[in-house]
Amino acid sequence: MEYKEVINYLYEMLPMYQRIGKKAFKKDLTNTKKLCKYLDNPHKAFKSIHVAGTNGKGSSSHMLAAILTEAGYKTGLYTSPHLKHFNERIKIDGIPVSEEFVVDFVQRVKPAIGRIKPSFFELTVAMAFEYFSQEKVDFAVIEVGLGGRLDSTNVIKPEVSLITNISYDHQEMLGDTLEEIAFEKAGIIKKGIPVIIGEKNSATNKVFKDVAKNRKTTLIFSWDKCTVSDTRHKDDKLEIDVIFQDAVDREKFVLDTPGITQVKNIPGVLSVVEELSNQGLHISSTHVKNGLKHYQKETGLKGRWQVLYEEPLIIADIAHNKAGLQSILEQLADMQYKDLYFILGFTKEKDISTILPLFPADASFYFCQANVPRAMDANWLALKAALFDINGKVIPDVNEALRVVKEKAGRRDIVFIGGSTFVVAELEDL
Repeated sequence: MEYKEVINYLYEMLPMYQRIGKKAFKKDLTNTKKLCKYLDNPHKAFKSIHVAGTNGKGSSSHMLAAILTEAGYKTGLYTSPHLKHFNERIKIDGIPVSEEFVVDFVQRVKPAIGRIKPSFFELTVAMAFEYFSQEKVDFAVIEVGLGGRLDSTNVIKPEVSLITNISYDHQEMLGDTLEEIAFEKAGIIKKGIPVIIGEKNSATNKVFKDVAKNRKTTLIFSWDKCTVSDTRHKDDKLEIDVIFQDAVDREKFVLDTPGITQVKNIPGVLSVVEELSNQGLHISSTHVKNGLKHYQKETGLKGRWQVLYEEPLIIADIAHNKAGLQSILEQLADMQYKDLYFILGFTKEKDISTILPLFPADASFYFCQANVPRAMDANWLALKAALFDINGKVIPDVNEALRVVKEKAGRRDIVFIGGSTFVVAELEDL
């Protein structure tokens, strides 16, 4: 089989959450355990960091991977979903898994696929574990796909776990309250494995305390370790001042992104680094600063406050829930511009009645839909938006919508594209 044939086989033969939603979500780890056993348990061959959370887990995973690589450790990185190409999901030191490995792996495990009938995600998790094992990585940063307790990645025994934050998303599978969602995320907490909580939330702290106590492990709140005291934009980068516990002076870090949302991820990431250092890893302050300064470039992270054009300023971001989009809109509100344009599309299950009121009604809106079964119909979205005094034009294809907006927008205007990972993924200029 050729690579394209293999990828089509994976999409067509295996249930894929990104395309069909809840039907692809398996509520146990049986298939993943069977696949790992078939492969002689490759996930036990390397050390790992497990990262969960509603928002920021992908960015935090990329930051940690960049720091470990900078420190000289051969580092695997597993994240999902991919934006443009399947092999973005599995990387070592920023380099995507080879097409040859993907083809060989799928052909080799075909007998097991027929017998176990895994989902797309279950198989790709096993593929990542096998690749990291074969390539003998020192560390692998493993991002949870959805939730935590029942996520396929939850078969690993990491050196440390990170839960970035808790907010509302995927309630149909994770629960309707923050406490219920936190309990699902807390499923990655394991006996004797330190766990770090990235963002303070009074509604969920008790959940984490109870689970950590029950599993006899160390719970670390990042805000007890360090806090961000100030931020500045400089040359399309973000400068961050951090105050560490018991330290007198601030320490400055630079991120190769102007996206202010990344500020929330820094305390959690730095707390993970401190825990790894306490465990004996050699990660210096220079390693951390260099890793953060180039983390997007070195890991190939896309779709996080990604600037596509300068004049007009066109930004794409995969933020797709209330908390994520609220942070985006707060940053836009602080910026200088003449006119503001939004190109938006969502998935069917998204409760947009809590999201649409966040947007400024005096902006110009264009509604689109991604070419996936889960996409919300753009005409329906426009009708729903009108109930909140948000009126706009329907142009289903995001690239056509962008072409229309580029003709209208002036040099001092801002265009934002988002609402769904799938909408951003279909951008030709990404």
